[in-house]
Amino acid sequence: SLHNLFPLLQLRVKSSNKTVKVHKPSDTRADIPPESSQTTAMILHYLLECLDFKSWLLGFFLFLLLLDIIRNKNPSNFPPGPWPLPFVGNIFTGLDFKTIDKLAEKYGDVFSLRWGSEKTVFVSGHKMVKEALITQLDSFADRPVVPLFQKIYNGLGVALSNGYLWKNQRKFIITHLRHFGEGRKTLELSIQQENIFLCDAFKAEQGPFDPEFFLNNAVSNIISALLFGHRFEYHDENFQNILRLDTEAIFLAGSARSQLYNIFPHLFEYLPGPHQKMFANYTKIIEFLKEEIRKHKEDWDPSNPRDYIDSFLLEMEKKKSDPEAGFNVEMLLAVMLDMFEAGTETTATTIRWGLLFMMKYPEIQKKVQAEIDKVIGQSRQASMADKPNMPYTEAVIHEIQRKGNIVPLGLPKMASKDTVLGGFFIPKGTTVTTNLASVLNDKNEWETPDTFNPGHFLDGQGQFLKKDAFLPFSAGKRSCLGEQLARMELFLFFTSLLQCFTFSPGPGDELSLEGQLGFTYAPRSYCMCATPR
Repeated sequence: SLHNLFPLLQLRVKSSNKTVKVHKPSDTRADIPPESSQTTAMILHYLLECLDFKSWLLGFFLFLLLLDIIRNKNPSNFPPGPWPLPFVGNIFTGLDFKTIDKLAEKYGDVFSLRWGSEKTVFVSGHKMVKEALITQLDSFADRPVVPLFQKIYNGLGVALSNGYLWKNQRKFIITHLRHFGEGRKTLELSIQQENIFLCDAFKAEQGPFDPEFFLNNAVSNIISALLFGHRFEYHDENFQNILRLDTEAIFLAGSARSQLYNIFPHLFEYLPGPHQKMFANYTKIIEFLKEEIRKHKEDWDPSNPRDYIDSFLLEMEKKKSDPEAGFNVEMLLAVMLDMFEAGTETTATTIRWGLLFMMKYPEIQKKVQAEIDKVIGQSRQASMADKPNMPYTEAVIHEIQRKGNIVPLGLPKMASKDTVLGGFFIPKGTTVTTNLASVLNDKNEWETPDTFNPGHFLDGQGQFLKKDAFLPFSAGKRSCLGEQLARMELFLFFTSLLQCFTFSPGPGDELSLEGQLGFTYAPRSYCMCATPR
């Protein structure tokens, strides 16, 4: 103890015949004898002997705790949130949209969470989400670095890139989607042709069946035609395997272990878990895309581009002098993966929700079929020209998207400058996540938000009614690039299926509207009967 230290000090001072001369404050040096440094060393040695290992460990922990508090101190007027645990933050707080809704009820429409040392601001409700995405679109136009996707995309592609790179790739994609069919009659014919294959596949099924991979294949064939210039047969085992790998990877991306990878990437890089399976799946998918590029290079004709790959290869030649624009093979692979996933999973999942809702609410299914019979009949296929004359069908499709809610939290954004949102200060570089599910279920915007009700999109005369709070594709500069393509696919696929079939659950099957959350929110697997009309 320090009490026992005093005799030791007295003994040491008496044993010294020399004195310590202390100069005036203006002096820069003191004439300190060697014995003084020896005394200091003895004191430190004694302290080391007095403090055991546990005491030093406690001191070290308190030092780290203080450092964590200082490093993660919120700036003034930062959005509130639940108290974070030392070092790990709010990692035990669920990331599903239902948990986020509950936290918004407690802390307000703009609140924050911390994972590790990374802070994320969540924005809920139509008013605040609209302000973030539209009113302040330039303040939240960037994407943060998400370790999970950084490993897969390496910062490339169009969904997660920023700045000059993103602007160039976005412009190129929009231009060539239009050139190769989006919004044009050629794409409409492509979807109509795919509808024939899909309906034939449904007719070939005897008894209840799971429609998931039929729908995945059909929808994927549309984006495949734009990217690769061809479609894939439903019995193509290699392509079916790619679709299964993709579906599994998207589900695993939303797992708790995968989210922990985003918080501690250097640690989880070496740990087993679903994130490793997800990475392995994406490696195989990228190999599939590389093979498509290789085939295109073999018979590439710069004067006659057939699809997106051909056009990108041509642009690579043109932009050799501008490497910052990102026209290289690595970028081509990342963009293809972006478009392949976005062009398959989201639309196919929405149609799966649609068929499930039609089985759950057969009276609504009958009304849709009655409108189809009145406007189209059974002698021809639906076309986009029919859409304005089918307000009820259009309202049902919109309600499917609202209740299906397939991307409840959207893709994360990042504050590109210091700004204020909802009265709170958001520093530049802060990750911002918009709770799209809260907009699609906002009680101030929808009469019966918890009920499947096509009347949300119909006026008093039964005509289609647009709603500002309908944001399944997000909004602003970072909204879905393929929105128009998705709208066309949803109308033509859904209308064609209900024109040809009446859908019902298998005998004794109970339908659940409870979904499962991966990176998207999808219905649980179900079997159905497709009875030809």
